Amino acid sequence: MLKRTKQYLRSINYDYDKTYIRPLMVPDSVYVLKFGKDHRNNRVVVKYSHTWTGRVKINEIALRLHKQKHPRIFKHEADMLKYLNKRLNRKAAD
Repeated sequence: MLKRTKQYLRSINYDYDKTYIRPLMVPDSVYVLKFGKDHRNNRVVVKYSHTWTGRVKINEIALRLHKQKHPRIFKHEADMLKYLNKRLNRKAAD
Protein backbone atom coordinates (compact mmCIF):
# COMPACT_ATOMS: atom_id res chain seq x y z
CA MET A 1 0.00 0.00 0.00
CA LEU A 2 1.26 3.49 -0.90
CA LYS A 3 4.09 2.03 -2.97
CA ARG A 4 4.77 5.26 -4.87
CA THR A 5 4.84 7.29 -1.66
CA LYS A 6 7.39 4.95 -0.07
CA GLN A 7 9.55 5.08 -3.21
CA TYR A 8 9.40 8.90 -3.15
CA LEU A 9 10.37 9.02 0.54
CA ARG A 10 13.32 6.69 -0.08
CA SER A 11 14.47 8.84 -3.01
CA ILE A 12 14.69 11.98 -0.82
CA ASN A 13 16.34 10.05 2.07
CA TYR A 14 13.40 10.10 4.50
CA ASP A 15 12.92 7.20 6.92
CA TYR A 16 9.50 5.70 7.57
CA ASP A 17 7.73 3.20 9.81
CA LYS A 18 4.45 1.53 8.97
CA THR A 19 1.81 0.00 11.21
CA TYR A 20 -1.60 -1.53 10.67
CA ILE A 21 -4.48 -0.90 13.05
CA ARG A 22 -7.66 -2.93 12.98
CA PRO A 23 -10.31 -1.05 15.00
CA LEU A 24 -13.15 -3.06 16.47
CA MET A 25 -16.00 -0.57 16.14
CA VAL A 26 -15.70 0.51 12.48
CA PRO A 27 -15.50 -1.57 9.31
CA ASP A 28 -12.47 0.30 7.93
CA SER A 29 -8.93 -0.79 8.63
CA VAL A 30 -6.23 1.82 9.22
CA TYR A 31 -2.68 1.98 7.86
CA VAL A 32 -0.32 4.52 9.47
CA LEU A 33 2.93 5.60 7.81
CA LYS A 34 5.16 7.80 9.98
CA PHE A 35 8.06 9.50 8.21
CA GLY A 36 10.71 12.16 8.65
CA LYS A 37 14.32 13.03 8.04
CA ASP A 38 15.61 13.06 11.64
CA HIS A 39 12.43 12.42 13.63
CA ARG A 40 9.34 10.61 12.38
CA ASN A 41 6.94 13.42 13.26
CA ASN A 42 4.92 13.44 10.00
CA ARG A 43 2.26 10.85 9.31
CA VAL A 44 -0.07 9.54 6.66
CA VAL A 45 -3.22 7.78 7.88
CA VAL A 46 -5.01 5.65 5.28
CA LYS A 47 -8.50 4.34 5.96
CA TYR A 48 -9.25 1.40 3.71
CA SER A 49 -11.58 -1.54 3.31
CA HIS A 50 -11.73 -4.62 1.15
CA THR A 51 -14.18 -5.19 -1.69
CA TRP A 52 -16.02 -8.48 -1.99
CA THR A 53 -13.39 -9.62 -4.52
CA GLY A 54 -10.60 -8.99 -2.01
CA ARG A 55 -9.14 -5.82 -3.53
CA VAL A 56 -8.07 -2.99 -1.25
CA LYS A 57 -10.29 0.08 -1.58
CA ILE A 58 -8.80 3.30 -0.17
CA ASN A 59 -11.52 5.44 1.37
CA GLU A 60 -9.46 8.35 2.70
CA ILE A 61 -5.83 9.48 2.95
CA ALA A 62 -5.09 11.99 5.71
CA LEU A 63 -1.69 13.69 5.82
CA ARG A 64 -0.35 15.58 8.85
CA LEU A 65 2.99 17.28 8.43
CA HIS A 66 4.91 18.66 11.41
CA LYS A 67 2.94 21.28 13.41
CA GLN A 68 -0.22 21.05 11.29
CA LYS A 69 -3.42 21.31 13.33
CA HIS A 70 -5.80 19.78 10.78
CA PRO A 71 -4.96 16.96 8.40
CA ARG A 72 -5.00 17.39 4.64
CA ILE A 73 -7.49 14.93 3.15
CA PHE A 74 -6.83 13.28 -0.22
CA LYS A 75 -8.79 10.78 -2.29
CA HIS A 76 -5.86 9.53 -4.39
CA GLU A 77 -2.20 8.86 -3.73
CA ALA A 78 -1.16 10.93 -6.77
CA ASP A 79 -2.76 14.06 -5.29
CA MET A 80 -0.95 13.50 -2.01
CA LEU A 81 2.38 13.03 -3.83
CA LYS A 82 1.94 16.35 -5.65
CA TYR A 83 1.32 18.07 -2.33
CA LEU A 84 4.26 16.31 -0.63
CA ASN A 85 6.60 17.13 -3.50
CA LYS A 86 5.70 20.81 -3.28
CA ARG A 87 5.95 20.99 0.53
CA LEU A 88 9.09 18.90 1.06
CA ASN A 89 11.04 20.58 -1.74
CA ARG A 90 10.19 23.97 -0.25
CA LYS A 91 11.48 22.83 3.16
CA ALA A 92 14.70 21.57 1.58
CA ALA A 93 15.23 24.96 -0.11
CA ASP A 94 14.99 26.84 3.23
